[in-house]
Amino acid sequence: MDFSAYKDIWVFIETDEGKAASVGLELLNPGVELAHQLGQKVVAVILGKDNAEAEKAAIAHGADQVISLEDPAYGYYTTEAYTYGMQKLVEKYRPSILMIGATIIGRDFGPRVSCRLKTGLTADCTSLAVDAETGIMGWTRPAFGGNLMATIMCENTRPQMGTVRPGVFKKLPADASRTAEIIKESIPVPDGVVRTTLVDSIREVAAEMVKLEDAEIIVSGGRGLGKAENFSYIRDLADALGGAVGASRAAVDAGWIPHVHQVGQTGKTVAPKLYIACGISGAIQHQAGMSGSDCIVAINKDPDAPIFSIADYGIVGDLFQVVPAMAAEIRKLKA
Repeated sequence: MDFSAYKDIWVFIETDEGKAASVGLELLNPGVELAHQLGQKVVAVILGKDNAEAEKAAIAHGADQVISLEDPAYGYYTTEAYTYGMQKLVEKYRPSILMIGATIIGRDFGPRVSCRLKTGLTADCTSLAVDAETGIMGWTRPAFGGNLMATIMCENTRPQMGTVRPGVFKKLPADASRTAEIIKESIPVPDGVVRTTLVDSIREVAAEMVKLEDAEIIVSGGRGLGKAENFSYIRDLADALGGAVGASRAAVDAGWIPHVHQVGQTGKTVAPKLYIACGISGAIQHQAGMSGSDCIVAINKDPDAPIFSIADYGIVGDLFQVVPAMAAEIRKLKA
């Protein structure tokens, strides 16, 4: 391949009814840094039916350029349509690097796009780096159950593709005064390409889904809770703080709480302003999902628990006494 024909860092901006999802805006942060190192542009790529709001958000969060593909065929996500549209865009503009959020959508169409383009894709990355001289990306992801961090490079094909976990990077501060070029594209999807149809969208169920990636405060419970009913302690503290409820894999595997609450290697990666771990030992798999939190508070009766090694504040004590006392004091302060 003639690598000189490939340039710029592309970030796929996932949307929902025209609004940019957080993960795409988060990826503009490392995109800006990588583009600076390579002397290239960071380009936000949006597929949808009405992209105006997402275009503004992408520019405000650091995009140097926006490629906006608008067509009724992209009004809601289908694997076939999005794969077709992204493939055509990549073949036309030839980006050097393409980053996609490791969401349900990204994990679905990212590998399909890479296969169509005959290039590699590294999934579920938690760290990114680039060699400024060669332009080769190092995509780092957990391997062997989180016990090893593997850095994968795709040296022989372009674009270099990877999906990146939500919550790994923080969004750059929004700057509404920024301006950037917006390239409008129209790539109709040929008849017969899309084989699925959206029959109905049930927003009531979607509203109940836990958005841990967007939460600024998370209170998580682990094996130390002992049983499902004791998650009431976690929910009470989270309610007092106005935060979300998380959990360790041990609590999820025990059936105490649904998987959507799981934080860690096989769950969600989060980076809230405050993370409170209650009865969680802090195995490396759990740390992989929350170590990027601004402030970590650990509550555990075992003073040697690994969670204390990364905690900003540690409380050695019985969570069944500490957590209710914290919730009560927080409510007093609010009152």
